[in-house]
Amino acid sequence: MGIPPRFVLRTSPLVAGVCAVLMAASTTALAEPREEPQIQLERLDRGLVAVDVEEGVFLSWRLLASEVTGHTDSGLRGTKFRVYRDGKVVGTVGDSTSFLDEEGTEGSEYRVVPVPRGRPGTGPAGETAVWAEGHRDLPLRKPEGGTTPAGEEYEYTANDVSVGDVDGDGRYEFVVKWDPTNSKDVSQKGYTGNTYVDTYTQEGELLHRVDLGVNIRSGAHYTQFLVYDLDGDGRSELMLKTAPGSRSLAFGEDGEVSEDYVTMPEEDVEAGYGHGDDYRMSAEDYREHVVEMFLGWHEHPEVVAGNWPRTLEEAFGEEPRHDYPLSREDAESLADFFIDEYAPSRSGRNDLRGFEGFVLSGPEYLTVFDGETGAELDTVRYEPGRGDDGLMWGDYAMSRIEPGNRVDRFLSGVAYLDGTSPSAVFARGYYTRAAVAAYDFDGESIRERWTADSGHVPMDNPFNASPHGGDGTDPETGTLAGQGFHSFSAADVDGDGRQEIVYGAATLDDDGSLLYSSHDHGPPESDVAGEYVKLGHGDAMHVGDLDPGRDGLEAWTVHEGSASVPYGFAMRDAATGEVLFGGYTGTDTGRGMAGDIDPDVPGLEVWSSMPPGDDVEAGLWSADGEFLGDRTPGTNMSIRWAADMTTQIVEGTRDPRIRDWSRGTLLTAEGTHTNNGTKGNPALVADVLGDWREELVVRTEDSTALRVLTSTEVTDRKLHTLMHDPQYRVGVAGQQSGYNQPAYPSFHLGSDTDWSRVEVPEARYPTTR
Repeated sequence: MGIPPRFVLRTSPLVAGVCAVLMAASTTALAEPREEPQIQLERLDRGLVAVDVEEGVFLSWRLLASEVTGHTDSGLRGTKFRVYRDGKVVGTVGDSTSFLDEEGTEGSEYRVVPVPRGRPGTGPAGETAVWAEGHRDLPLRKPEGGTTPAGEEYEYTANDVSVGDVDGDGRYEFVVKWDPTNSKDVSQKGYTGNTYVDTYTQEGELLHRVDLGVNIRSGAHYTQFLVYDLDGDGRSELMLKTAPGSRSLAFGEDGEVSEDYVTMPEEDVEAGYGHGDDYRMSAEDYREHVVEMFLGWHEHPEVVAGNWPRTLEEAFGEEPRHDYPLSREDAESLADFFIDEYAPSRSGRNDLRGFEGFVLSGPEYLTVFDGETGAELDTVRYEPGRGDDGLMWGDYAMSRIEPGNRVDRFLSGVAYLDGTSPSAVFARGYYTRAAVAAYDFDGESIRERWTADSGHVPMDNPFNASPHGGDGTDPETGTLAGQGFHSFSAADVDGDGRQEIVYGAATLDDDGSLLYSSHDHGPPESDVAGEYVKLGHGDAMHVGDLDPGRDGLEAWTVHEGSASVPYGFAMRDAATGEVLFGGYTGTDTGRGMAGDIDPDVPGLEVWSSMPPGDDVEAGLWSADGEFLGDRTPGTNMSIRWAADMTTQIVEGTRDPRIRDWSRGTLLTAEGTHTNNGTKGNPALVADVLGDWREELVVRTEDSTALRVLTSTEVTDRKLHTLMHDPQYRVGVAGQQSGYNQPAYPSFHLGSDTDWSRVEVPEARYPTTR
């Protein structure tokens, strides 16, 4: 096998340093031992599942991180477990947390009890009935559809899902985002229905519903929701962006519905804003919006500063013909010229005369709700605000004019920025300006921890420029601009015990300062030959210990900058941002994935996809840069499903399949759908039940239920629940954001895991009971 064309291999130099600090010991007294702070994790139950299979009944359950006592050659050492069927002992398991009861039936009931020293211990037991149909359906209450102001009817489908223990009983509840069937990408015109976010128990009881209202547009980039115990009280909260009209709905046993609108700041109420406001723009509204923009052109700070053309005619490449300040008649004339002539001349896709359904003005808030009751706990302003409709963000600058696009790209996640307690992280923008804000919640108030803002990318003409790849105005974080992806990762990349924010091709340190922004030289065949340029924006990113043969974490990324960036795919040192290896593609490399699909190759394998017909082959690589061939698995979502700790891939949009690289299809989830069109994202892939393997959560084809499927392969690999690894847990919390990506633990997890190197967290487990 040869190396595909235009491949670049880069190896970072070995940098070694030794630092020794000698401390004199007192001969008269010994210092008191200092207690290390413990990281906050969830107090979980046993998570026992029992599934009817051909050979009998398969069971799996959680080993908690607090129960780990060491390691063996095949896993972590910890408590043994006694398995009961209908009150009688049917087995004792020590080297695993799975068991096949060949005598079990679908009518059996099971109990698993920890026996750490040969006698029942103090850890939680688990009880369950058998999943008779091989899966479990969690009933959903689908919202009623509606009709847009344009007369379009829409229904609802279940979309992204997250989990959290909202009532403190050790069991996960499921939080479901409902998307209307007319939800839109940020760049697509048209009205959308409201977005709803529901919280359900595992029995399907709807605890509460958040209706985000008409002033939050629906689509993958608008609503990113966090489910996490942010205040350390043992119960998860729900935190997300809201607006006037957003409300929480509670459902009584008698069918009555009570509603509470989010609390608007007093200054907004005094300014006349109200929950009945509707900021969605019609086409006529948008024209008037442009007219108002043009009327104030002479006062725009960038015009006053001389950074932008003094006249709109100059900005459009026309001869001056109006006096400034513009009269309304002249502003209307220029608005019509811009909409009907200038915009279509830039691209045939620019139909601003039909621009409608967007929300380009009005207050924006950040609200935290009680996860169990839905009660609002606190609301603050969403930072950073939009500022404008995207003019400063570059939304009018490219040939494709897209008001409200770059300005309304949102992300969210959770990170242990201090190494012990979780912080909420919300972000706005990644193509040009990028702004990231971290928040702490103490049970009563949201407090900003820090904000990192690149500032806007300067342009000399907001109606004809190329702001992608430029630096923002902030002297310290300006190079963060243009480096963001459709999600971010939280991981301790520098080994200091605190998590950083890997914001695509750049990384923010735990204090919000810029750790690095990855650049490299453009190859000769690119449009940036020899130039030292950013790696730039991309769709898919994977951060973890992908290569166990080198110290630290790696980041595998794909990039869409075509001929203007040095790589279409790249493996980076996650601590320094240095490219370890990568390849130039010259085109938008839209997908990428990582996983241990071949146990004969050390570490995880990584791959990218390429558009059909391109002259650069898609490639499969080892984690250390060896080319393994041009045949690759799918890139929609990975799942850890197999007994040998290899990685499988979830493929398909209808009746999705779990496929193994060697064995083929392991499961077909008939009667279910994935989400987000060709992205093919399951509602959730996470270790929410059973042993360390991940569950597949998908919606039924009619969205009346979530279907939970679990692996039924008996394994001899013993590992604590992945939800007790801090990096994996925050990865699950952020999976709902943008283009869903898999969660990775802080250690190397694959068929070749070295168990002596798996660090089990010293944690505290808050409880409400």
